[in-house]
Amino acid sequence: MIQKITKQVTAKKIAVKKVAVKKVAAKKAVPAKKTAVKKVATPKKAAVKKTVAPKKVAAKKGAEKKTVVKKATIIKAVLPSKTSKKKKKVTVDNAELLVELIIIGMQEKKAQRITVLDLRDVENAVTDFFVISQAESTTQVDAIADSVWEEVRKNADEKPFHIEGKQASEWVLLDYVNVVAHVFQPDAREHYNLEKLWSEAVITRIKD
Repeated sequence: MIQKITKQVTAKKIAVKKVAVKKVAAKKAVPAKKTAVKKVATPKKAAVKKTVAPKKVAAKKGAEKKTVVKKATIIKAVLPSKTSKKKKKVTVDNAELLVELIIIGMQEKKAQRITVLDLRDVENAVTDFFVISQAESTTQVDAIADSVWEEVRKNADEKPFHIEGKQASEWVLLDYVNVVAHVFQPDAREHYNLEKLWSEAVITRIKD
């Protein structure tokens, strides 16, 4: 009986030792898992850093493109203002050029008795020049007025401030501010007689 009890106690001790061994094995297994977690975590952090860096570089490149666009828009904004100033100078300083273009436009449609009145030295004058002509019919009056409009637009890039008389076509007036073109029918020209009304002007008659 004593030997059986001794064997049972011994067997229990051995069993307890085996359980202890299992516990040790479990303890060993836990650090292994922890190290595995550390190994996995480390590559993820590195991967995140690598992906962030290229985005920052891409943003800088995008910023460079934006600066280029701004420079281009500034250049485009400056150029039209310079050309517009030149066009204004043509209108203000070159009244004589407008007179020449108006005469050419009139001659294109065979206007008669073309006369230029220089009013620059006349007191209380409404403009610098009158250019006067006449035509035999309302159709020709319209054609001369249209020819003057087109000639000045093409060669001086100017349009009349306003046009009067197109409905009746007995007397059409094209007002370029410092030069005014008049296209009459003969009776209307004699009636208004601008040459006599502005007799103080320097009068130049253009040959037909």
